[in-house]
Amino acid sequence: MAILDTAFHRASLATPHGDTKAERDRLRARLKVVRSCATVVRHLRLAARRFAPPGLTEFERALVAGAFGDETLDRSLRRLRRAEERIRDLSRDAEQSTRRASSSEELGDVVRACYGRLSSFVREVDPDIERLRSISEFLRHRPHLVPGAPTLVVAGFPNVGKSSLVGRLSSARPKVADYPFTTLSIAVGHADLGFDRLQVVDTPGVLGRAHRANLAEEEATTAVGQAATVVLFVIDPTGTSGYTLEEQEALLARWREEYPSLPIVDVETKSDLARRPTPRLRVSASTGEGLDELWSELRRRLRPTGELPPMQEATVEEEGAGELSDEGADAAAAEPPRRRSRRRD
Repeated sequence: MAILDTAFHRASLATPHGDTKAERDRLRARLKVVRSCATVVRHLRLAARRFAPPGLTEFERALVAGAFGDETLDRSLRRLRRAEERIRDLSRDAEQSTRRASSSEELGDVVRACYGRLSSFVREVDPDIERLRSISEFLRHRPHLVPGAPTLVVAGFPNVGKSSLVGRLSSARPKVADYPFTTLSIAVGHADLGFDRLQVVDTPGVLGRAHRANLAEEEATTAVGQAATVVLFVIDPTGTSGYTLEEQEALLARWREEYPSLPIVDVETKSDLARRPTPRLRVSASTGEGLDELWSELRRRLRPTGELPPMQEATVEEEGAGELSDEGADAAAAEPPRRRSRRRD
């Protein structure tokens, strides 16, 4: 194992100074024990560094639980902490044994015994180290969502136009293709929401299969349930997605029942391809039809209570407050700019 190879190599480089051979042998044995144990502890900490305080957000923890199982992360972290404690005890006991050893043969026995137990501890937690690396890599490919920031989660069935709409609403540039499951994991873009920064989350398609969802569908559902301030549920009424209107509306109804306090805005997309009477908002990511009306509805739902007003409203408020009179404007223009005095030390 790479960790042990590194630890034993560092220990082998010990070159202590001493007046006698016996003194040098004793110091060399102590250095081998301390260096090998310290190197392993450092690598254990590096493996867990991604999860050190403040740790993961609740949304990230939910993503990890969905992909790797409940308690998997915490169990591996506990095992690494326990291994570190055992290695520290091993190092202390072995170092004391080197002080009591009376010959180079006994010192060699102490070092070999230490190496054996150290190897055993590392082998026990090696699966946990690999699991933490896998979780870190998984999170590296997921966007970090700022907790508490307004978050719009765009969701719905595959191939209904979610990613195209996200590209219209935010800075994101998602992959768009005319086949289902183009989006395999969540992605995030941003947009200005008045004085706020809006997080716009693109999600994989969800088929609405209870208890039979794949990992991508579970990730989308986690985003809806754990990250969303508002959900934009995209419905394709044209049938070009390969899913019926009834299937899509069944998922919408189920989510409204599962998340009764979560605002869900349902919108019909591809309005340039389908003209039909509907009480819903209709938009087209291709032509831009209906996007202004959609933004108005989203701003109404997303604007935080007590926050500063959006720029358009702030501009109207300033205009309503009145302008400078002609005399006041002339006086302001005539007043020469004040020069800053420079302080000389």
